[in-house]
Amino acid sequence: MNRNYHMRQYMKDHLPLYLFVSVLFVMGVIFGALMVNALSPGQKEEMARHMNSFIQIVNQGSEFGGQATFWESFSLHLKWIALIWILGLSVVGLPLIFVLDFLKGVLIGFSVGYLVGQMSWKGMLFAFVSIAPQNLIVIPALVICSVGACAFSIYIVKNRFIQKRGALYPMFIRYTSMAFGMAALLFGVALLEAYLSPVMIKWVTPMLAVQAG
Repeated sequence: MNRNYHMRQYMKDHLPLYLFVSVLFVMGVIFGALMVNALSPGQKEEMARHMNSFIQIVNQGSEFGGQATFWESFSLHLKWIALIWILGLSVVGLPLIFVLDFLKGVLIGFSVGYLVGQMSWKGMLFAFVSIAPQNLIVIPALVICSVGACAFSIYIVKNRFIQKRGALYPMFIRYTSMAFGMAALLFGVALLEAYLSPVMIKWVTPMLAVQAG
């Protein structure tokens, strides 16, 4: 009961940060989707060639995913969490956390925007099975981690430099535990990407073909 109260209070106290980070991410997604229109015909043709090559490999029955994909995926997620955690330890890292959130949105927005722009509803279907499942978990995890990093950075400024009171160690342990919790969650996401996503991708690739333009 006491734990639930503290959790609700934490969410209430940091609601503006959650809103700001979420809006920043959405802006990144929109910006990334708009970037697709800035691609030259040559760039679109090159991307379409790579995409069609991947689709052909999958349709031929080649295996992908598995342990190698798992470690690659988990390593990437872990680097994002670790970087945000490190940036949260210093005041100067605060703006860079926001930059990372925006860039993550750009990457997702560009990927989905390209697929939909080139393949219409088929691209939406492919994005639904290849991009959406893991990011439904990754995005909230990164938002939580980013807000925790911002809150810890603000706590350092407010309670150590301005008011010069408050114990830093308990907050650091709580902050680090949160980062480890998000890392554990993304461990599960990496498993999904390595063993479930390939199966879903194989279901839809027979109907896909990317047209350059």
